[in-house]
Amino acid sequence: MLSHIDECRILYNQLLCARIQAWEKRKQSLSKYDQDKTLPMLKGEYEPFTLVHSQVLQQVSQRVDSAFKGFFRRLKERAKTGEKAGFPRYKGQHRYDSITYPQFSNSCRLDSKGLRLSKIGCIRVVQHRPLGGVPKTCTITRTATGKWFASIPCDIGDIDKNTTFERPVGIDIGLEKFAMFSDKTKVSNPRFLRKEEKSLAKAQRNWDKVKKTSAKKREKARKVVARVHERIRNKRHNFAHQESRKMVNEYDFIVAEKLEPQKMQKNRRLSKSISDAAWSLFRHCLEYKAEEAGIGFKAVDPKYTSQDCSACGHREKKKLSQRVHHCKQCGYKTDRDHNAAINILTLGLQSQAA
Repeated sequence: MLSHIDECRILYNQLLCARIQAWEKRKQSLSKYDQDKTLPMLKGEYEPFTLVHSQVLQQVSQRVDSAFKGFFRRLKERAKTGEKAGFPRYKGQHRYDSITYPQFSNSCRLDSKGLRLSKIGCIRVVQHRPLGGVPKTCTITRTATGKWFASIPCDIGDIDKNTTFERPVGIDIGLEKFAMFSDKTKVSNPRFLRKEEKSLAKAQRNWDKVKKTSAKKREKARKVVARVHERIRNKRHNFAHQESRKMVNEYDFIVAEKLEPQKMQKNRRLSKSISDAAWSLFRHCLEYKAEEAGIGFKAVDPKYTSQDCSACGHREKKKLSQRVHHCKQCGYKTDRDHNAAINILTLGLQSQAA
């Protein structure tokens, strides 16, 4: 599989180069279909491409096409966001780590002996769980520490959704507490990156010391750093999956905030903590688990949810350091995050009723 990933990386760079040269020399913009037509010619000129399944090569041209579409989209939005457009870059050895079979039934099979992939063979696997529904694609991914994973999305068809909400809940996401529910349930912030900072700093210092020595020592030190990052990522993913599963099992309608962490990370004092909390990952887990279970899920705009009183609706500005909501209009007093969670739930229920 290493050779297949490397051949796909080489093809990616060739297709990217072809697009750049076509525009610089002829002012021509190549499409995915234009580049798909050149694949037979490239396979004739470079024999190793013939060892890779044809649809896997076509999926590489799809990645190049998606990279350019994303670039042009960001270019249009740059005036609003002020962010760099990010022109597609050539892929080095550690910058291309996966291949995709776009049609599972055509080139893949999973049986008692393992995962059978066209042009690769049978691979022994540790299967996480049985496939549910109809398998659609198969993506083979190599991690920075040299581990391999196969991801097989399945179509499970339409699921009957619950329309009666007996146990609804609103969630306010934060940094002091990871989550506060409208029923006053709290989830503490695990701060995985903060807890591993010393280990990460030590590994990075050792890596920096051997950068000018032998390639073997550099690779060994790089893997130590990669293992620390992988450990943090695994803990974060495990936390997000476990907490979202608890919520889906407990409630039948979940309302969460529609946050934009990328914009919030511009605050230099909070950027590391916001990144460590992984709010987007948690919301993604909530959303797809709720859909799979057939329960309601709604993401609402969190604007003014911390300022509005959940009892009377009076709006009053608060500093971030002010952690208690005390309404001057009606006298209602509660935790700031609990007040926001109730407002978030109210917004979600109103949007469902509309």
